[in-house]
Amino acid sequence: LSTLSLPSSMHLIQVDSVQRWMEDLKLMTDCECMCVLQSKPISIEKDEQNELMLSSQYSTCDNLQLLLKRAWIISTELTRIAQKLEKNRWQRVHSMTVRVNCHVRSMINEYNTFTRNSSEEMHQFEKLLIDKCSEFTAFTERCIQTEDEEILKSMKSCINETLTTVAQYFAQLIELVLTHEAQNLLRQIELSNSVYITESAISSLFSLTQEGAHLCRIIAKEGGVVTLFKICRQDCFRCLYPQTLRTLASICCVEEGMYQLEKVDGILCLADILTDNSHSEATHAEAAAVIAQITSPHLTFTQHLSSFLENMEEIVTALVKLCQEASSGEVFLLASAALANITFFDTMACEILLQLNAMKILLAACSDKRIVDTPYSRDQVVTILANMSVLDQCASEVIQGNGIQLLMEMLFEKSSSGSSAEVAACERVQQKSAVTLARLSRDPEVADAAVKLSCIPRLIKLCRSPTERNNSDSVLVACLAALRRLAVMSPDGLEDSDFQQLVKPRLVDSFLLCTSMEESFV
Repeated sequence: LSTLSLPSSMHLIQVDSVQRWMEDLKLMTDCECMCVLQSKPISIEKDEQNELMLSSQYSTCDNLQLLLKRAWIISTELTRIAQKLEKNRWQRVHSMTVRVNCHVRSMINEYNTFTRNSSEEMHQFEKLLIDKCSEFTAFTERCIQTEDEEILKSMKSCINETLTTVAQYFAQLIELVLTHEAQNLLRQIELSNSVYITESAISSLFSLTQEGAHLCRIIAKEGGVVTLFKICRQDCFRCLYPQTLRTLASICCVEEGMYQLEKVDGILCLADILTDNSHSEATHAEAAAVIAQITSPHLTFTQHLSSFLENMEEIVTALVKLCQEASSGEVFLLASAALANITFFDTMACEILLQLNAMKILLAACSDKRIVDTPYSRDQVVTILANMSVLDQCASEVIQGNGIQLLMEMLFEKSSSGSSAEVAACERVQQKSAVTLARLSRDPEVADAAVKLSCIPRLIKLCRSPTERNNSDSVLVACLAALRRLAVMSPDGLEDSDFQQLVKPRLVDSFLLCTSMEESFV
């Protein structure tokens, strides 16, 4: 059997009609099996093998994961019904409608076997959805019993309306179910004094946050951030701090989570955790992850940053210490990512870092391949260097720490795995190292050191060879800027053709020239 390229959490497979029906039996009640027997044809259409279903491994998943899988399948099937309806594939529309009907009933039956104290509103939506699915199936059954084009055309709009209503009821029911489950988990965390029960509830809550931003919003609106910070303020739950903080970092990717964090004075709590040496490294690392999340430059909401500035000095100090004492690459990555993000929104952070001798610590860490072991870590370090390089005092620190050599090495950054994420990280490392060189080369001593380390030939190669920079325009612009700065300080380092094409013209003209170059030109 071949595997579909779908999210791994879905465990979906391609099978023929009979095998799919056999698998479906495991998820249907007896009455639904009769429905399948009567209405599901063994189709010979070529797209039949693309039917979506749960794998037989579903029994190993917890109840919520099973619910989410079932919901994903229903949502996907509804989309496919709309596509088949558009093409007037009535037989396919009907068989898929029957299958959705079965999945909806099974989902509701399964959920009701493990849920407790579900609301009256939820039961009402369950009935509405089941009734509408039955109506939907009846509509499509009438369509396959006629060949009159006019009748089919008139029924098509009714079916479209019914399909839309089914999708709306389904979305509302899922929203209610997920809200209900989030409330149950948070209630368990609030009321339990047992470490085991609390740990289990937090673990389930974390799993929900991994299902996307929408679930994070639901959890935040139900007071998830407030509840989790209460755990982080109780010594009896210290062993759960890492897991709790990891869940908080996930929830704080949405604005509602950030609002809750501000409301509960979460930044002060994070600062207390980071500066408390009695906590484990794992706890400090997860606290750093929350800081990295809430200070991400990609976030458009910044209402929490005022209270962050009040605690910034002690947070930055703790993060530098964590970088210096990190026992693994993962811990260093989390701490350096938090520092990198902090340097984006306040120059005071760069001044604090300079006072803390952070430049020397970061440059020393880069020479330890056990700690700085991936392009992602080097991306964080070079981001900090680039942002600190706006300070005049930074140049001497870089020279003393052999930083120019490191920047030169970063210009050669290449992906070892070839994954898109790693390739993108390598591009950022190249770009930011070029930016840092351009900024630092205001200082003649830095420029001289860069020239002696053959930075100019490397920058020229990156400009002229698209494959060297992975066809990245941002790397090209940064390299042109660095090359022009070094050419001013050391004009003898360039051949005339390089000067005429890469330095003398306007930057935009040099950029256009380099982006139009064929590889054979190099």
